Amino acid sequence: MEWIYLLIAGIFEIGWPLGFKLSQTTPHRLSWIAFAVFSMSLSGLFLWMAQRSIPIGSAYAIWTGIGATGTLFIGIFFFHDPVNLSRLFFASLIIIGIVGLKFT
Repeated sequence: MEWIYLLIAGIFEIGWPLGFKLSQTTPHRLSWIAFAVFSMSLSGLFLWMAQRSIPIGSAYAIWTGIGATGTLFIGIFFFHDPVNLSRLFFASLIIIGIVGLKFT
């Protein structure tokens, strides 16, 4: 169950930079900031729950990796952030690291 908590924590980790970005690009600034704070809180809560049985170093690396790569792909697909082979290559290394930590 802790691995599911960690996945949920990583998904909420994507939510807070997304909320900050949307607070700068839409007229609903305070709503998106509230969404960001809500996402931060749930991300931290689920990370705390995941660390009951997952080692702290692995949990933190996976949590930030999910957040970083998820945010990168949201930026590419929805905000037209630059996409090139080197960005995709290094993002794939993060994903490989996440998978490796899960199975070791």
